[in-house]
Amino acid sequence: MYLYFLSQGLSFTQIAVLEAAYNVTTVLGEVPTGYVGDRIGRRNSLLVGTGLIAATLVGIGLAGSFLALVALYVCWSMGYNFRSGSEDAWLYDTLTDDLSEDQFSRVRGRGESVSLLTGVVAAVVGGYLGNIDLSYPFFVAAGVTALGLVALLSLSEPDTYESADTDDLSLRRSLGIVRDAVTNRRIRAFVVYYYVLFAAVLYLVFMFVQPVFESVVVDLGVSSSRVESLLGWYYAAISLVGAGFSYYAGAIKDRIGLRTWFLVLPFGVGAALVGMYLVPVLALPVLLLARGTADVTRALASQYVNDRIESVGRATVLSAMAMVSGLTVIPFQLGSGAVSDVSSPLLALAIAGGVLIAGSLAVLAWEVPVSAGESAAEVGE
Repeated sequence: MYLYFLSQGLSFTQIAVLEAAYNVTTVLGEVPTGYVGDRIGRRNSLLVGTGLIAATLVGIGLAGSFLALVALYVCWSMGYNFRSGSEDAWLYDTLTDDLSEDQFSRVRGRGESVSLLTGVVAAVVGGYLGNIDLSYPFFVAAGVTALGLVALLSLSEPDTYESADTDDLSLRRSLGIVRDAVTNRRIRAFVVYYYVLFAAVLYLVFMFVQPVFESVVVDLGVSSSRVESLLGWYYAAISLVGAGFSYYAGAIKDRIGLRTWFLVLPFGVGAALVGMYLVPVLALPVLLLARGTADVTRALASQYVNDRIESVGRATVLSAMAMVSGLTVIPFQLGSGAVSDVSSPLLALAIAGGVLIAGSLAVLAWEVPVSAGESAAEVGE
């Protein structure tokens, strides 16, 4: 994507503005689109989001100016906003129809595993297409995304959603549901612990994989001309590791438990990020595992929140969680960028790891963010 933008004459500053436009739209659009999803239905919201994404990808492939790309980035973010809360809400309510909502982590994890495995193949195909013309991958991605519209049209709304009282779901009531959710004693500490701290640090890991990988392998004696090809294989390995973890999301929930997973993982990741600054070669396995566990951790976090909220307003609440992450990651981005310019991304990640450890300890001193029980509980308890 960055190669395409640079070939269009954009500067790195303009690319940064595009990313900022995307993040700001995410923050401002999550709750309204979640509310729309609760009002018009999960499937209809997914149809709108998928259609927006497909159309935006075509637009990016045809765009000839910076301002056009800014507008398209806003549309791109809105497309994902419509999908972010509704897809998990639809899946959870569908499983609730069959009294199997406890299987959410397993089913979502299997789906994420297929997505990551597909991504390995797509990355290779996209590379060959990019060699022909850098706009071609966007057109092919739009076509593949549009197939999702056909799949969605074959689905129906869950009975759990249909029987819910959504006709009286005003925007004010939706905001009240969000407020009750984030202040609910079963969720409030978890929101800070995962959606504010852990998710923000994982986003920095995503940002800095490429420059850290390049600096480490060059220091190990690898020729600069081989970095890009090796990076492709490294990303493939990340997707494969992520697919493996996601496939066993249900087993992780049942055998390790949500409580143990979330109380141990942030400290392990934080310590590893600090450690790789002291021993840079550790960055290769640390970033591989940190990115590899990100998707399954997101699925488990969604399971935890879903178990503790009602069907009415579910998409709004889940979108609000994404909004919290999108908002709090901005200072992490700005701070890490400044540190990277002055020193290096390795130091920025080490500081982020220290903040994650200190912040997690502070949350634990306030209250345990993950309750021992995993049964559903109503908002407001």
